[in-house]
Amino acid sequence: MSGLFIQGLTDNTGTGFAIGTALASTWFLLSPSILSGAAANVLPALGAIAIAGLAPVLLTKYHIRQTTSGRALSMAQRLSALDRHAMVNIVNDKHQLTEVNDLLLEMTGYSRRDLIGEQVLKLYDTPNRALALQIRSSLQRGEMWQGETPLRRKDGTMIYTHSTILPLFDSKGNWTGSISVRTDITQTRQLLADRDVSESLHELRDDIWIVRAESEKFTYVNAAARRRLGWQETGIGAHSLGDLAHQPGGKAIRAACRRMVEREETSTQFEETLFDLPFHISIKFLRDEQDDARFLIVLNDISDRVEQERRQSEFISTVSHELRSPLTSIKGSMGLMLSNATGDLPEKAVGLLEIAHRNADRLVLILNDILDLEKISAGKLEFTLDDVDMCELVREATEANLSLSERFGITLDIDCVDEAAIAVTTDPNRLMQVMNNLVSNACKFSKPGDTVTIRIRDEGDNVRVSVRDQGQGIPVPDQHKIFQKFADLANSARSTKGGTGLGLSICKAIVQSLGGTIGFTSREGNGTTFYFVLPKGHIKKEETSSEPPLRVAS
Repeated sequence: MSGLFIQGLTDNTGTGFAIGTALASTWFLLSPSILSGAAANVLPALGAIAIAGLAPVLLTKYHIRQTTSGRALSMAQRLSALDRHAMVNIVNDKHQLTEVNDLLLEMTGYSRRDLIGEQVLKLYDTPNRALALQIRSSLQRGEMWQGETPLRRKDGTMIYTHSTILPLFDSKGNWTGSISVRTDITQTRQLLADRDVSESLHELRDDIWIVRAESEKFTYVNAAARRRLGWQETGIGAHSLGDLAHQPGGKAIRAACRRMVEREETSTQFEETLFDLPFHISIKFLRDEQDDARFLIVLNDISDRVEQERRQSEFISTVSHELRSPLTSIKGSMGLMLSNATGDLPEKAVGLLEIAHRNADRLVLILNDILDLEKISAGKLEFTLDDVDMCELVREATEANLSLSERFGITLDIDCVDEAAIAVTTDPNRLMQVMNNLVSNACKFSKPGDTVTIRIRDEGDNVRVSVRDQGQGIPVPDQHKIFQKFADLANSARSTKGGTGLGLSICKAIVQSLGGTIGFTSREGNGTTFYFVLPKGHIKKEETSSEPPLRVAS
């Protein structure tokens, strides 16, 4: 650039001399005819000399002015293009922002008043302050810095930029600050992250679905799900949850997703049959910064577990039948001894006998629960259907658990819309068994002074009952075991709180046998909500001679 400029000056200087010589000669020849006297002898020569000397100088000055103006215009155009394409900010030697362009304000949500005069650290969140200080050290050493810089928007969200930051110096070589040029790479970064996640999910054995909340259209299914669904890799977006609604499990997933949107829940899980296989289904409701809501649905095939549980159930059932008769005789004999039928016993003997009698009672309860499960699994448990007011049944369950709630210092609160009757055709005794178990569990795992809320909601063809506690919640690693028999949870404390470890398994079997679904939502430190949904099932009593089928073996 400088070579061309010097060449231009040289060329114009030669031209200036040629023009100056011509003008000087013309003046020297013509001026005597204009002038007279002594001036006619002196001024022609002096004028010619002056013209010959000034012409090159004036022409060179004109060229320099034109060249400088063009270069300034070119630089202004370049800066304007940069200003539209990139975020630019200038920082002084006190690390304060002195200039920010419009694009940086637009992308971060700040106004100039928010930023000018503030420390540049204001654009970094706490975890990235160390990076900002590292950049500052490099600039003060006179080094240019390039790399990725996460910036914090005014609303607290993050924007990711690729930055080139140059140090600025004064004429004496003193560091005076820096200028930063940044380009937004947030979307590119997200696309790379999505690709990495997609590649990881693609190889999982579990079925993974990602579904848009608004349209219920599929946006992604991994390889395992695609094979099971029989879909091609292309054209997945043409399918929706409605395509699977003809199956019980597909219908349950769709209903669960819609309930999560209505109730603003973030997760739920349950077990259902889909493609004639039992699945544990986990649904996460996700929202991103663009408010693009999606469901992440994970289906874990539990066929092996169900088969293993069936075998265990058969073995335990056989043992239970063999144990119940002798245990009943032992318990009866101890009862007779405690009633002094065999005469007075020493005080210490009575104490030991009472402990044995209580534990015999507990063993009988366990055996009865096991046999109930065996009957349900075999379809032999009898159900007597009747028209039931669900609100009234919940009130009865609450009253039945008042002594337990008082023992643990818990308040029971019923939330039944308008206290109106909600008629359901079901088995009231079995449903009372479910309610007693859920309410007693909620009381046991709540803190003194907490409130357990029992809520009933009419959902058209179904009724939904939920029991929410304010306890410590269920640890995430234990949540998949919650409906398993004798599940060993980290915070169960069964020895101190009581229970057989079979209650939730029985609740699940009863609810599913009655044609419903059961599940829960839980966050550690924020309580747990167990719920079940039953069809109102306006069935004529004379049509219910056979037992409702068990929908999911477990």
